Amino acid sequence: MAPKHKFRFKNKLYSLDATVIDLCLNLFPWAHFHKTKGAIKLHVGLDHGGRLPAFVSVTPGDIHEIHPARLLNLPKGSIVVFDRGYNDYTWYQELTAQGVFFVTRLKTNARYRVLSKRRITPGQGVTDDQTICLTGQKSKQRPVPLRRILYHDPVHNRDYVFLANNHKLSAKTIADIYKERWQIEIFFKCIKQNLKIKSFLGASHNAALTQVWVAMCVYLILAFMKFMAQINLSISKILRLLQLNLFERRDLIKLLKRDAYPHPHPDKKQLSLI
Repeated sequence: MAPKHKFRFKNKLYSLDATVIDLCLNLFPWAHFHKTKGAIKLHVGLDHGGRLPAFVSVTPGDIHEIHPARLLNLPKGSIVVFDRGYNDYTWYQELTAQGVFFVTRLKTNARYRVLSKRRITPGQGVTDDQTICLTGQKSKQRPVPLRRILYHDPVHNRDYVFLANNHKLSAKTIADIYKERWQIEIFFKCIKQNLKIKSFLGASHNAALTQVWVAMCVYLILAFMKFMAQINLSISKILRLLQLNLFERRDLIKLLKRDAYPHPHPDKKQLSLI
């Protein structure tokens, strides 16, 4: 059975984000970022069904996140979650017209008009659930009703304002969807710490792209092995196991299962020394 996300709804769930990989501008003159700095930007759409990258794009560091995002053809009925770096009111309207739901955070300077309010359930952290219409200069052409949800996180004592175009899911579910976006941050941390995408073997554009795509392929293979073995080992631990057994002919699935479920300790009764 294919892996699924943890929520009850059946819609596909994606997270969009990008991470910057710093480069030396003298060695990588094509990777423009700032005047004195070079970088490439890794744009990823993470499928929460299995927490695997569903789409990846590599661009120079000065390309804004919204440009690759606007080129995506997301499935109708899917839910995509992203941070305020993807703020684009026109894109929000395009997603709504395509039947794609989104969850993001509302900017503090956003201008809107409250159309109605919904009843909230006490004790869930949701302090307000409004139906609004954006009234900013860039949203006047085709305004669509959106949801503005205020949520208080008791763990970190912080208040969040979420924006969504799904009017059926509960406010608490929408807040939990945005919280699940943290999985893409874990993904970036994993590939940067365990896969070779910080130091590059070549300085050309093709060399950098090849190394990044090889790293993505390695991650997908490891994730597939983890799924086939049905284990809870982390990707970093699987990599260490492979490195220790690199020059041995082993059944990889059995190797992973053996380390994930070690054999019980033998009987403590031992033969006494003469």
